[in-house]
Amino acid sequence: MSFVDTLRQWDEAVTCVNRQDFSKALEIFLGIQEPNSKIYFDIGCLHLLDQDFDAAEKAFDCSIRKDEHLAIAFFQRGITFYKKKRYEESLADFQKTFKTLRGNQLIDYKALGLRYILYACDVLHNMALVEAELGNWEKAQEHLTKALNYKTEARFNIIDKALQSILKQKLFKLVEFQSKEMFKPNKHYVAELEKKDYLGKAKVVASVVPQDEFSGFAPLQPQVQDGPTRPKEPEVLRVLEGEPHTVLFEFIPETSDELAVVPGNIVFVLQKGADNWANVVFNERRGLVPYNYLERLEISLASNKNKVSIYLSLFSIVGVIINDSGNVSEKQSTDNSCIVKVHFNFNFVVSVPCGSPYTMLIGKISRKLNLPSSAITLSEQSVISANTEMEELWSRASGGRVTLWCNTKEVREQPSIIHLVALHSYESSNPEDLNFQQGDKIKLLSKINQDWLEGQCNGNTGIFPASFVEEVPANGQ
Repeated sequence: MSFVDTLRQWDEAVTCVNRQDFSKALEIFLGIQEPNSKIYFDIGCLHLLDQDFDAAEKAFDCSIRKDEHLAIAFFQRGITFYKKKRYEESLADFQKTFKTLRGNQLIDYKALGLRYILYACDVLHNMALVEAELGNWEKAQEHLTKALNYKTEARFNIIDKALQSILKQKLFKLVEFQSKEMFKPNKHYVAELEKKDYLGKAKVVASVVPQDEFSGFAPLQPQVQDGPTRPKEPEVLRVLEGEPHTVLFEFIPETSDELAVVPGNIVFVLQKGADNWANVVFNERRGLVPYNYLERLEISLASNKNKVSIYLSLFSIVGVIINDSGNVSEKQSTDNSCIVKVHFNFNFVVSVPCGSPYTMLIGKISRKLNLPSSAITLSEQSVISANTEMEELWSRASGGRVTLWCNTKEVREQPSIIHLVALHSYESSNPEDLNFQQGDKIKLLSKINQDWLEGQCNGNTGIFPASFVEEVPANGQ
């Protein structure tokens, strides 16, 4: 489905919502083949309005998978979990909502096409309510006290009433999103849906051909008539593989597998993954770009065979070969790489050959994170280690893509114990000094400065001159 078709159906569904025809709106929304995060959010709101909590939960799940920073989607899913009495999951979603606010007092979604303001104090209000449902009245009071720092004049009474209820250990009302409010498509895009005739219809004013009504452009005519005929040698024309897209936003790569693009670039999408990353070609280079940074480019050309082809004579990337007989043969790709998306404190991708051993995979991820391999734990359905059968992992790769989760742990290196041997006897009347005899073994504790050391010998601890001792080799004990 093209971007224009998606936009048209989206606008039609929102119009049905405005007419209170929710069933028709839901039917239109569900007919969209590739919904974005906002459309999935609208679908979830309609299911929530219809009290179909299971379907609403699935729709909000899809919305969050498409956009992990859409705070209002976490907020709506938290409300859905609350109504299903799944309070722990509801609390987790409200916490994610508050985290996504990043300390801001509110988020106004008007610029994104949704007439709604998400207040931080409302999120804390709902967190307090869930804690109260779980019997954690002290935590509920803490959340409401914190909400006082975020409240605005518009939400002043809500927080105060909730505090009074908490002090009496009584429940209060949930702050809900108005499910009739929908994300709407960009009005400038909607205005361009209808075709406009800026030039008008051409009219023939003079022609050497009697009754000529042709007003188009004729193709180039042959210049040589009755020329010699001979079989034409077959031509091989290279055409771009993938679908043309326009870049909407600048993207700066963070890994070697990603590709830098700027607004206005024309790229060709080779493959789009379920994780919203697209494998594209631009200027003879392949790489990964977020798909929501792209917009499908509609190309409409006509030929005698009613086929559309974009010929590539300067690029070296060959996708399809066409000869004069009209036969099409695809060039087999020799790229056997697999895209691994890693969920960490931030998400990133690495590319490794399919069937790679664990050491190669963990090595590439450790170089990306600048951490030792021993500090990294990978997991998919279970923890992945050097003993894991990697063939099973690669067999589950869908479309050459695998998603893993990464955790890190602090690795503390045990400091090596340094032993010294006394070259001379040392005796001092100072109580902080360490006395020893020539040949005694001393355990080094610390280095005071260039001339003095601290050590332990014969059960005593103290400082002594560094020139009186020398280090014992590690294999000398």
